[in-house]
Amino acid sequence: MNNLFPYSLDNKRYHTYNYFLKTKYHSKVAKVALNANFTCPNRDGTLSTGGCTFCGAMGAGEYAGNVKEDLMSQFESQKAIMRHKWPDCLFIPYFQAYTNTYGPLNKLKACFEPFVGLEDCVGIAIATRADCLNEEICAYLESLSHKTDIYIELGLQTIHDETAKLVNRCETFETFKQGVELCHKHHLDVCVHLINGLPYETYDMMLESAKVVGQLPIQGLKIHSLYLMKGTKMYEDYMKKPFPLISREDYIRLVVDQLRYIPQEVVIERLTGDAMVGILYEPKWSIKKTTILNDIDKLMVKNNVYQGDLLS
Repeated sequence: MNNLFPYSLDNKRYHTYNYFLKTKYHSKVAKVALNANFTCPNRDGTLSTGGCTFCGAMGAGEYAGNVKEDLMSQFESQKAIMRHKWPDCLFIPYFQAYTNTYGPLNKLKACFEPFVGLEDCVGIAIATRADCLNEEICAYLESLSHKTDIYIELGLQTIHDETAKLVNRCETFETFKQGVELCHKHHLDVCVHLINGLPYETYDMMLESAKVVGQLPIQGLKIHSLYLMKGTKMYEDYMKKPFPLISREDYIRLVVDQLRYIPQEVVIERLTGDAMVGILYEPKWSIKKTTILNDIDKLMVKNNVYQGDLLS
């Protein structure tokens, strides 16, 4: 059976990350999440303290390596586990926890360069904030991109500044766009993160975030629902004054609608995710990722829609 969508190996109707990796590297590729002991400008007092209110104590690095180990040890220990499942796997070290360009250039070099040229590493993924990129850093990362593939992951979550202020993002959408343009100038691939279900955002607001992001010069997109995690500032706020949480049905319908405004060439790296069960308060439905993805597929088939079909 021929694929209905050109950027999928399994008849999905969006540009799958699996398709991108398999066609680019001709092998199974896995990301290895690392913790390089960075912090964030809205945690250390530069912009604010406490971080984004939805963010846990690990700075989105709950699944990253043990910060008490050096980076290569983190990488090797996780790689060994993955190799049991995928013996011929190749790897992308993923600097995931906190903001991984928030530091002096010599620290960035010490973190990234040991992974350049490793036999089984095909690239490096770097999670950061747009306001923690500058000309010097992007020029350096561009120089690295001549030796290995560099992927920049930028947390945006929403285009709406009023929401960003509410959740203590301490970054405007205008600042974010400047960071994206800087990456584009230096030929760096960018994957943008969006969160559906942030406090008081309407369906139309979340759809608008996807529409606008789809018009930016980006190469990848990640979407997941809000995770209300115990111990976060948002969880404390919710306990005092609950706000509406997005339902599973609305989330699936929204993701399908969002995909229709994303250009087909943009790789969809994630359409759902999950927080650690022990700290997740809501939504409990987010734990069953496979069923969510299956229902997204089913709704796209039912409605006969595809990624980017409203852009043509």
